[in-house]
Amino acid sequence: MAETAQAGRKARIGIIGAGSWAVANHLPILKRHPGVELVGVARPGAAELAKVKEAFGFAHAYETYEELLANVEMDGVIIASPHHLHAEQAMAALAKGSHVMVEKPMATNSDDARKLIAAAEAAGREILVPYGWSFQPYFKKAHELVASGRIGRIRHVSAQMATPIEDLVSGGELQGTENEMFRPERATWAHPGTGGYGWGQLVHMLGGLFYVTDLEPQSVFALLGKSAIDTDIHNALAMTFAGGATGSLSGSASVPPGSAFQVDIRLFGTEGMLLLDVERERLWLRRLDGQDEEMAIEPGAGAYTCVTPVEAFVDICLGIPTENCGNAQVGLRSVQVVEAMLKSGETRTMVDVA
Repeated sequence: MAETAQAGRKARIGIIGAGSWAVANHLPILKRHPGVELVGVARPGAAELAKVKEAFGFAHAYETYEELLANVEMDGVIIASPHHLHAEQAMAALAKGSHVMVEKPMATNSDDARKLIAAAEAAGREILVPYGWSFQPYFKKAHELVASGRIGRIRHVSAQMATPIEDLVSGGELQGTENEMFRPERATWAHPGTGGYGWGQLVHMLGGLFYVTDLEPQSVFALLGKSAIDTDIHNALAMTFAGGATGSLSGSASVPPGSAFQVDIRLFGTEGMLLLDVERERLWLRRLDGQDEEMAIEPGAGAYTCVTPVEAFVDICLGIPTENCGNAQVGLRSVQVVEAMLKSGETRTMVDVA
């Protein structure tokens, strides 16, 4: 759907939900990008809105997303609002003809995620979900190895993610954000239905897993560890995938503050296995025939970064061909797993993915 980019043209980009992560990551990247014109911003709170408008030089600023979409022409819209608003606002942006970068999770139920996919297809627009790790060279290499059949048919997945975020998803303030323009909204992260570890963090690993493997989730049985306010902070999942593969997935918010993020994905196939570990920065392939491979990862390159997804979104808006490692299908599958996980945790039954 990419069009030929015009020389010197700038992508007109707006943002809905200029909160803690948007002002810390997305907007600084866009402000310094030579191919971007920041045309409009929407967020509640007059004082906060004025602060964002001044800091990033927006021409237009509104307290509601409806006003932004009604008054500003945009090639691309970034949705970085609370989780439960993502689908509604992304749908409205697609209806105006904009490409959409929608923060994780793409939606908080699979029905809304599917509606977004249909709307994007009807509009001829693209959805990008910024799974930061998925856009890194070592994830792209892992995707290439799996897609080329180097481990054969996947039979089992073992994956875990752990991050230092228990304070935030349990209703407190996130340590280390004391000097930021805005701190993460507790109402977003600590809401029992749409906050918690699954929606807030596990979707990062799921996005990476489904990008690397193209597996289709089929059923989930989950046990959840809860905080005092009933948000999930520990996730233990047993899964099946279309085609017969099984999976064991784990998530935990309880890494001590200041520690490195952990994402460890191991894929076991008919011809070998692949290990991808961001904490210890390693990617290697072990094959039954001994034709193994390893990819050197530079020290520090496993740390989480979300620069490349934003730059890829700009390319999409400019019509420059680029790989969308966080496409809408990957976003849907991540939503399906968390949705089924939470339902299974309540019912203590195996839940078929919707």
